[in-house]
Amino acid sequence: VAIQLNDTHPALTIAELMRLLVDIEGLNWDVAWDVTKRACAYTNHTLMPEAVERLSVGLLEHVLPRHLQIIYDINLRHLQEVSARYPNDGNRLRDLSIVEEGGDKRINMAHLAIVGSHAVNGVAKIHSELLKTTLFKSFYELTPEKFQNKTNGITPRRWLVLSNPNLSDIIAEKIGEDWITNLNELQRLKDFVNNEAFIRDIQQVKQENKHRLAEWLLKSQRQQINPMSLFDMQVKRLHEYKRQLLNVLHIITLYNRIKANPDGKYVPRTVMIGGKAAPGYHIAKKIIKLVNNVAKVVNNDPVIGDRLKVVFLENVSIFYLFT
Repeated sequence: VAIQLNDTHPALTIAELMRLLVDIEGLNWDVAWDVTKRACAYTNHTLMPEAVERLSVGLLEHVLPRHLQIIYDINLRHLQEVSARYPNDGNRLRDLSIVEEGGDKRINMAHLAIVGSHAVNGVAKIHSELLKTTLFKSFYELTPEKFQNKTNGITPRRWLVLSNPNLSDIIAEKIGEDWITNLNELQRLKDFVNNEAFIRDIQQVKQENKHRLAEWLLKSQRQQINPMSLFDMQVKRLHEYKRQLLNVLHIITLYNRIKANPDGKYVPRTVMIGGKAAPGYHIAKKIIKLVNNVAKVVNNDPVIGDRLKVVFLENVSIFYLFT
């Protein structure tokens, strides 16, 4: 069994797995801990501090008291090992502790993920090196064998064969199916860039997919969009450096252009923005509010009509993307 902790959001998995193994299955602590560590691996996606979640001890006491008790036990054993390795080093104990002391005690979910996993990785070579020299420097010095790199990429099996089967069929008709396991094979499509029938088939699949998305939005969010419009999409984590705010400013610019010259020729555009803001990241939450407020103005202006539409995609998930 392999459990991938994709950032700190699922880090409570470690405490839950320990609860199941100890409380339900009756394993002793050491055996359960060995199983948990061998099953779990943690991927860090960003060095930004707000992405490293810290859960309030008070909240966990109220909602998940048994999990909090397990986390305390994990931390106690972990700090005993640290103390044996670095005697009389209080600063090191504080840096490596899962529990952050202070006015509002918090559980550092990244520290829990590292302690409870057999492997820790970044998603690019430079990112993984920075984890070792900055954010998780003390943990790297403690257990360097855990840290590795896994460069991010995509698999055509998920993002093309599974999510876009009709396009996959068109490609397979021209170059076979070897590209499914060897992406270099897609270069053979260059031979068909001037093939009118091939280009027409691709355009047809693209338009069918746009109609499917339009139907889904109407059903799930009661948002009616023009499937013949240009789809301008930004779906990713809400953050200032991801520049969703710049996207909103561009929407406002397009809106003002149409208002200033309503008789001009414009390519109809539907802008779709989606993503999650970290729990304590108030600016990101304000950006979400701004997107929705701008959408209300743009979508209800009769002068604009179908030439510009703004949609905030709610609760985007893997299920959403593959529907």
